[in-house]
Amino acid sequence: MNSLQEAKEIVKILNEKKGLDINVIKIKDISVLADYMVIATGNSSTHVKALADEVEEGLEKIGIGASHIEGHRSNTWILIDYIDVIVHVFSDEARKYYDLDRLWEDGETIDISDIIND
Repeated sequence: MNSLQEAKEIVKILNEKKGLDINVIKIKDISVLADYMVIATGNSSTHVKALADEVEEGLEKIGIGASHIEGHRSNTWILIDYIDVIVHVFSDEARKYYDLDRLWEDGETIDISDIIND
C-alpha cells in the first residue's frame, strides 16, 4: 500500500465514524515530515478519541502500526504518526486555534470527494 492509498484508507475510517471536515494535504514536495497529512474534526472530546482509536484499530487490522501517538490524554488534539502519513484529529476549537489547514496551504489538497459521504 502506498502512502496515498494509506491516507485514503484513513479518510474512509474517519468518514465511517462521522469525522467532520476531513482534509488530506500532500506535503511530500514541501516537507520531509511525511507524504500526506490527514486532518479531521470530532464534535466532542469523546468523538475525537473515538476517531483516533478507530483509525489506529483499522490500520492495525491491515498490518499498519502507528510509529507514534500524541495527545490521548487531552482529547482535543490527537496526532497519529504513520511515518508517510500524519493524522491530526482535533476538537473544533483546537482545529481553529492551530489552523493546520492554513499552515500547510502550500501543500496540495487531495480530492477525497469520492470517499466522503455528505
